[in-house]
Amino acid sequence: MPEEQGNQENQEKKWFQALKLEAGRAFLDLHFIEQELSKEKTNTAEIKQKVAELRGHIEELLAQSKENTKEMFENTQRMLAAARETIMTLRAEVDKLTIPPKNWGTFLGTNQEGQPIVFTSGSKRTVNLSPHIELTSLRKGQEVELNEALNIVSVASFDLQGEVARLKDILDENRLVITLRADEERVVEIADSLKGEKFSVGDILRLDPRSDIVLEKLPKAEISELLLEKVPDVTFKSIGGLSDQIEILIEAIEYPALYPQHFKSHKLKPTKGILLYGPPGCGKTLLAKAVANRLAQKFKEQTGDDKIEAYFLNVKGPELLNKFVGETERKLREIFQRAKEKASEGNPVIVFFDELDSLLRTRGSGISSDVESTIVPQFLAELDGVETLKDVIVIGASNRQDLIDPAVLRPGRFDIRIKVGRPSEDGAREIFAVYITQDLPWGNDSNGNPYIGQK
Repeated sequence: MPEEQGNQENQEKKWFQALKLEAGRAFLDLHFIEQELSKEKTNTAEIKQKVAELRGHIEELLAQSKENTKEMFENTQRMLAAARETIMTLRAEVDKLTIPPKNWGTFLGTNQEGQPIVFTSGSKRTVNLSPHIELTSLRKGQEVELNEALNIVSVASFDLQGEVARLKDILDENRLVITLRADEERVVEIADSLKGEKFSVGDILRLDPRSDIVLEKLPKAEISELLLEKVPDVTFKSIGGLSDQIEILIEAIEYPALYPQHFKSHKLKPTKGILLYGPPGCGKTLLAKAVANRLAQKFKEQTGDDKIEAYFLNVKGPELLNKFVGETERKLREIFQRAKEKASEGNPVIVFFDELDSLLRTRGSGISSDVESTIVPQFLAELDGVETLKDVIVIGASNRQDLIDPAVLRPGRFDIRIKVGRPSEDGAREIFAVYITQDLPWGNDSNGNPYIGQK
């Protein structure tokens, strides 16, 4: 029993020691675990901090990504819009290039059914009219645009080009006879834009050769070069030393023009032309201009119309001469025709031929040529027709009246010949009185007195 009790105590001690050992181990393990847990807590805090930092960085990246995405989206939208616009432009250009060509034609009028007739591709065609175009808006000679079916789709203005032609005859209010190159004659129609225009033989016209329609009345450039001008303020008061010549001019020109009824009742014929002859530079052209100006003033006083103007047609004889046969005669006809047109408006016209001897030289006096044989008769024919005119006075000037054809100087043509010579002593004083006036800057003589007023 005691042995068993002792063994039991020994076993209990061993067990207790073993238990104590196990408890120590457990305590060590617990301490290790506590240390590990402490480390884990520290690591967890670090991890949480790192996670928070990562979360903030991720949010920054997301915000930046959103901004970049928005900017990229806007750039993409702009690029797409630009590409879309470029595509539309290219498509429009492609459409233009693929549109079939349109024809142009000239409107000629309508047929009996009221359908438009146009001239295109060298022939006349009856076409249809677009619904948005009024037929009444079309004018003869106007250009029109035709589609591929040759129907009028738009209306343009009148053509600005064409051939230059000369009017030979007037058939009626719609048709004219014209001459082209090489004296080719053609009957043409008048464009609607020229309806009501006054035509006369010799007019320069612009023709559409495709449709034979006259589109424009051109100015006569050749005659315009001859200076048909309104007379400047030249009066007899500004001419000195020619009082006798002025008196003759007034009697010969002014009286018949202002009092035609008295000449008619006394069966007197007014003069057709006046010849001023004498040395150059003595005032022949100045006299002619002063006559035109005085006539205009007298006409205004007599009629009370302030719109009356005097015209001075200054023709230099050598400028009319032309190397082509018949050209000088044609220019003469146009000169007198233009004078008639201005006179028909109630304006006095002076036709002044300077250097008349170069133009109307005695027939048969030429050595190498005799162009005067046709120029002189043409001039005489126009001069003889002046008697039917009103307010047209022909004045010639020459330094060598002895070279002029006698038929020009005979009575009934250049009825009056006035010599404009060099001034006499009294005439020189009159000329000085015109140009030397008191408003000039006068000097003083040796005594200090002004020269003005001294003889």
